[in-house]
Amino acid sequence: MSLYSKNTTCNLIPCLRYRDVPAALEWLCRVFDFERQQVVEDAEVGVIHAQLCFGSGMLMLGPVTDSAYGRQVRQPDEVGGYSTQSIYVIVNSADALYTKAKAAGAEIVIELKDEDYGGRGFSCRDLEGHLWTFGTYDPWAAPVADQPATQGDR
Repeated sequence: MSLYSKNTTCNLIPCLRYRDVPAALEWLCRVFDFERQQVVEDAEVGVIHAQLCFGSGMLMLGPVTDSAYGRQVRQPDEVGGYSTQSIYVIVNSADALYTKAKAAGAEIVIELKDEDYGGRGFSCRDLEGHLWTFGTYDPWAAPVADQPATQGDR
């Protein structure tokens, strides 16, 4: 265990910024089945911080601002639609969530497929272009023995 790791429910919590935080909260809960854990509002600004849960995982959301932190991150549409990171969410049925996300208008960027390393999943973009991957592969499950590298791995 790391010297700096705190014994808590979840040590890594992704943070995303949205131009319309209330719309993002509604969409993420409706489409991806997140649950609101906390929403902090300011009378003048609106939602300034929110926490959503999915199983034992958490996601923090905030508004796009010109703060010290806000100046360090960019929205996907500011960098040609690309993402510099993505969020992987372990689900019990990638097929069911794929159907729901597609019907809700999520932009599917990698179709539902079986992965070579196990599991089944897909990748999509949310209402503001953030990249999400949902899959049944669980890296916490029993480890698979290391496989020798192939030409495509280099």
